[in-house]
Amino acid sequence: MLRLNMNRLSPYMFVLPAAIIMAVALLYPLGYMIYGSFRDWDPSQKISESTFVAFKNYVTLFYDPAFRESLSVTLTFAISVVIAELVIGVGLALLLDRKIRGMSILRTLFILPMMIAPVVVGLMWRYMYHPTVGTFNRTLKSWGFEGIDWLGQNALLSVIIADIWQWTPFIFILALAALQSLPQSALEAARIDGATGWQQIWHIKLPLMMPVLIVTALLRLIDAFKVLEVILVMTEGGPGLSTEIIALRISRTATEFRELGTAAAMSNYLLILLMILTCAMFAFTRIQEARAARAARQFREVG
Repeated sequence: MLRLNMNRLSPYMFVLPAAIIMAVALLYPLGYMIYGSFRDWDPSQKISESTFVAFKNYVTLFYDPAFRESLSVTLTFAISVVIAELVIGVGLALLLDRKIRGMSILRTLFILPMMIAPVVVGLMWRYMYHPTVGTFNRTLKSWGFEGIDWLGQNALLSVIIADIWQWTPFIFILALAALQSLPQSALEAARIDGATGWQQIWHIKLPLMMPVLIVTALLRLIDAFKVLEVILVMTEGGPGLSTEIIALRISRTATEFRELGTAAAMSNYLLILLMILTCAMFAFTRIQEARAARAARQFREVG
């Protein structure tokens, strides 16, 4: 009996150290942040010395035009980069999903932007966007065109382009791995039935890749909401609030304005938004899996 009980407890004993580490490293800081968001707290105080203000920080942020502008910029930036990176990354994976001499070298070159530190990426693109000596404007002027105010009137677009350059390889690598792991029997059957290349991509490859693509898009979406260094180096959130995403506003609120309670409330708003998007994408995944299972069941019944 004792041995039976020990066997039942063994899995929990193995999980216990990881659970303790997670509670200390994840749940405690999260709880601390939530607790601090209900207080009027600045860095000169201990959190126990701050004043409890209930939902005042949340209500103030809800009606704050600057916070709403930062939220709008964050959503525009995150959705734009994820869609563009998915289209370009999956397109490159479909294009290079074949036997090509030197493919290993091509893959290495594609992932190089991911290996560069964000601060370096920001500096590099800031210099290339320079209005007089930058690469882009010098090239445009050599072709007889006027220079573009990249980090002025087109600041958000410029930041989006830099992020697409850095993180499209992430989508490409995962999409290519998903393509190369597809069941060859389905593709062979489609070829025998006379399906064209586009029909194979649209009706077989993309549907089978969808679970991987959804998880990949979710990872990039979460990461896009947390981008800080590249934007800080390139534009510092300007001009005005045109590139000030929520992560940058949280940092400024905590360090420059010294309002830790308000910064914690912003972080919780961002956390809630990410949880909603995550749940929506997982729900979409479940719907896609249910449709695929239903289609497979109907195919077996017809066969």
